Amino acid sequence: MTYAFDFSGFGLYAGMLARGVAVTLGLTAVSTVLGAIVGIAGASVAVAGPKWARWLVAGYVELIRNTPFIVQLFFVFFGLPSLGIHIDEVQAAILAMTVNLGAYAIEIVRAGIDSISRGQVQAAQALGLHGRQVFRYVVLPQAIANVFPALLSQVLIVMLGSAVVSQISVPDLTYAANFIQSRNFRSFESYLIITATYLVLSIVLRQILNRLGRGLFAGRAARGNESAPRNWRNRLMWRGARTLPTER
Repeated sequence: MTYAFDFSGFGLYAGMLARGVAVTLGLTAVSTVLGAIVGIAGASVAVAGPKWARWLVAGYVELIRNTPFIVQLFFVFFGLPSLGIHIDEVQAAILAMTVNLGAYAIEIVRAGIDSISRGQVQAAQALGLHGRQVFRYVVLPQAIANVFPALLSQVLIVMLGSAVVSQISVPDLTYAANFIQSRNFRSFESYLIITATYLVLSIVLRQILNRLGRGLFAGRAARGNESAPRNWRNRLMWRGARTLPTER
């Protein structure tokens, strides 16, 4: 059996496809920024926070990493209104994507922090840096540089996973494909176009973020961890380090 491809009518929906791309990229951009903030803050608590806070972070990470994203999305969009929290579909998508990315980012950033050698921390303290300054200027930049490829991959996974937000009527790229094929009945062509678009978006976004990462973290990646034991963190950050009574 032969199949006759027909893309002739898709020009009518070019505007809708463009809006779908814009929505997908917008959701990805906002959730990436917010997810990165959650990841850094959560990782900081995971390595240097009080025990009860570390347990909370660990529970959050395990909950998100062991449940499907679409279930998390439905919980936010359909479940929160039952508690009196009413948000629209775009806000629900951003919240669900941020929560999902944040959980993975916590583990990624925490691994980066653990990769920094104790010698670098001690050297920074010897120069008179306060505990928070050590974390901000020495540990965190190198940790992010070390794990930037993993963070980049996770951002792309979240972008591709955002296709399910069409299930709550967010007008993203997949929503556009569903709408178009319901009108012209050319399902194969519709989803072929969307597949190619996601592929191009992923490749372009990866290239852009790779260049951004090379510019931001040039020379910052730590080379070797010199037997960095996990318990070095007890000497670090805002709860430790008393080398100077005042902060520069």
